[in-house]
Amino acid sequence: MDKEKQLELILDLVARKKYVELKEILKEMNEVDLADILNEIDAQTAVLLFRMLPKDLAVDVFAHLTSDRQREIIKVITDKELKYIVEELYFDDMIDLLEEMPANIVNKILLQSNKEERDLINQFLKYPPDSAGSIMTIEYVDLKKNMTVREALQHIKETGLNKETVYTCYVTDENRKLEGIISLRKLVTSELDQKIEDIMERDVIYVNTHDDQETVANIFRKYGFLALPVVDNENRLTGIITVDDIMDVMEQEATEDFQKMAAMAPSDEAYLESNVFELAKHRIFWLLILMVSATISGRIINGAEEVLTAMIVLNSFIPMLMDTAGNSGSQSSTLVIRGLATGEIEMKDFAKVLWKEFRISIIVGVVLSFINFLRLYYLEKIDFNISLLVSLTLIVVIVISKLLGGILPIIAKKFKIDPAIMAGPLITTIADAISLTIYFYFARLILHI
Repeated sequence: MDKEKQLELILDLVARKKYVELKEILKEMNEVDLADILNEIDAQTAVLLFRMLPKDLAVDVFAHLTSDRQREIIKVITDKELKYIVEELYFDDMIDLLEEMPANIVNKILLQSNKEERDLINQFLKYPPDSAGSIMTIEYVDLKKNMTVREALQHIKETGLNKETVYTCYVTDENRKLEGIISLRKLVTSELDQKIEDIMERDVIYVNTHDDQETVANIFRKYGFLALPVVDNENRLTGIITVDDIMDVMEQEATEDFQKMAAMAPSDEAYLESNVFELAKHRIFWLLILMVSATISGRIINGAEEVLTAMIVLNSFIPMLMDTAGNSGSQSSTLVIRGLATGEIEMKDFAKVLWKEFRISIIVGVVLSFINFLRLYYLEKIDFNISLLVSLTLIVVIVISKLLGGILPIIAKKFKIDPAIMAGPLITTIADAISLTIYFYFARLILHI
């Protein structure tokens, strides 16, 4: 049954007060699908359905609800129900919950936690918001190197049920320093009397608690990990980051880059849930900057008034040249920004990018200019010198725009600026000014104006 039919059936059963039948249906549903439904319906019905769920399912569903819906449920459930949810939520999910809640709700949640949990929560909340420490979980399986495989498997059986993942186990010493890792597959296929230190992997890839989330995402993308250990400055294992958490980060980073590339201030709020004034505020600043910077093009045109007056036909080619310049730069910048985001392009590749974009721009520029010359001279019967002027300008403009689009994101990265800033709108503004300058220079040179 698809989600629409499920929702229709559930609302029908609620309307007819068929609660016994409804409970049977709810407990068989997937927690993610159920959370989607609870997020869509009105708050009163959502709370009613949530309280019908079995305890374990309720916790899983709660973790997938929006922060607004979580807040509404916390306000109406009893302290006993909240205590169970707090105890059963994975630690990283609880941290995410606390970061989204207002102070009064946070206090209500903390009251249901013991002192040890409160100390851990406070420690996690002190990590920078975009750091590895802010998204890690402490629910991992740790082993000692002097354990046998038999002892390790027994330890996993005893503790693994409450851990977020058991597929990778972490070997630490008595001071919690990370010494190695071992997969569950390796454990179950090894002899029971073998020592962990003889079969563990010592070459461990890990991140620091203060490493940026984007760095963590690149490591997951590169190595295809299911989980990644997080250590402090003394190499002590502090927690792990699981693939489901880093997928959320990847989505956030991609959304942020898209917003910057469209000349908007980044926002975490969903589009339909955002206030129109907030959305306007995020857009006005960059539009204002681009609007003011676009006046440069106007000044260039005003400065070439005698050229345009002498040859009025030159006006008609300005939009084509500016558009082609902006589009050429945007093509290059988009590919380079993506390469920087995925780790495919690094700072040391500056010269390689420059050389590659130069060769691409020569090919593209020559082909477009040749076609443009044929169109102007033979089809539109434009004067030879003007056709030559526009076509030569087109080659130079494409070359310069593509080089700018290729190198500006790398320069931004070098100066610790988000490369996504150097995308469509900004590149277009710069390319417009350059294309006009070149156009009028060639006009004076070729037409002797």
